[in-house]
Amino acid sequence: MRFLHAADVHLDSPLRGLERYEGAPVEEIRGATRRAFENLVALAIEESVDFVLLAGDIYDGDWRDYNTGLFFSGQMGRLNDHGIPVFLIAGNHDAASQITKALRPPPNLSVFATRAPETRILEHLGVAIHGQGFPSRAVTDDLSRSYPQGDPALFNIGLLHTSLDGRPGHEPYAPCTLDGLRAKGYQYWALGHVHQRELLARDPYVLFPGNIQGRHIRETGPKGCSLVRVEDGQAVEVESRALDVVRWATCRVEVSEARTLDQILPLVEQSLAEATETAEGRPLAVRVQLVGRSPIHSRLHAEHERVTNECRALISSTGLADVWIEKLVVQTHPSAPVSDPAPAQVREDAFGGLLRTLHDLELDGESLSALSGEVEALALKLPPALRAGDDAFDPTRPDYLLGCLEDVKALLVDRLRGQGTQ
Repeated sequence: MRFLHAADVHLDSPLRGLERYEGAPVEEIRGATRRAFENLVALAIEESVDFVLLAGDIYDGDWRDYNTGLFFSGQMGRLNDHGIPVFLIAGNHDAASQITKALRPPPNLSVFATRAPETRILEHLGVAIHGQGFPSRAVTDDLSRSYPQGDPALFNIGLLHTSLDGRPGHEPYAPCTLDGLRAKGYQYWALGHVHQRELLARDPYVLFPGNIQGRHIRETGPKGCSLVRVEDGQAVEVESRALDVVRWATCRVEVSEARTLDQILPLVEQSLAEATETAEGRPLAVRVQLVGRSPIHSRLHAEHERVTNECRALISSTGLADVWIEKLVVQTHPSAPVSDPAPAQVREDAFGGLLRTLHDLELDGESLSALSGEVEALALKLPPALRAGDDAFDPTRPDYLLGCLEDVKALLVDRLRGQGTQ
């Protein structure tokens, strides 16, 4: 017996960060989640699996129109034509109301109830599938507690949308414990909700397959589903299969040796070329991070837009097809601490005094707290997107303010040094 375990399809969810990218294939980006789901259906047909499990978040919230439901029903129809049943639970993004808006599904689609766990028994395979969907977007109870004990005469599968004991970047919905899942006596737990693939246990198998298509820079690397092979009542092989059509990656480029902006470009090119090898022929969306102690640290900050555009232009001129820089982030530091002495600082004039003042500028704990309070009202007015993600802008955090202070000091000192030597 073989089956597919997938989750977090998020049909018609946009790929954030590429919408306004000049030259990007708009239709390919918009349709990425649909194409990944088509890949899932094609894989099920190609492998002649006995059934497919979908562990929640098929949709991405309210539909803008019925085309999303029509597409999903059409794909279920393809599986129905090949005699492949599908078992589905609603996740937090689906919610019960979203599922009920769907058009009448083909007879091969089985949707589990949301009020209490249900069990579907496939007698010809000796399989019992236990599951319960989300009745609302926010479920804080441990749904797994109400799941029935496994039947020792059957291969038991638990279909559950959960954060387990918590995962960074995911709401703590339907929390449960690994020991609690093991206690049910199931042979396989098909989990959903967490977008990063994670194998938590092998006896029994407890697995997050991750989502089938990365949607932004925090969802890097291969995305897909799990193909599970069962023999003699035990899962003997769980194989990850990639389904994504656009892949996301982060490139950290060490620029400590670069002395000019032009010397940055070959380093970026090499890093991008290495990243394309991991994309397996897929279009690649990349966030470039410039790191290291750099003598041109302040120039990189001051001319960020220029550096970004030159790196993007580099792609089209070097044959790196189907690569897009989602964002270029400067995370360098001055090659020498700002407090290091420089010839101009020891000058006994107003210019030297100004430089020494900048070098000596510090923020103690009291000053940081006061400054954080002053910018709190401003921070609340910032778009949520700016305060989320790996490069979140949060001026209320003392550590963030300290980092900003060092960047500003380096930039001002560099500018003043340039003017003072003219």
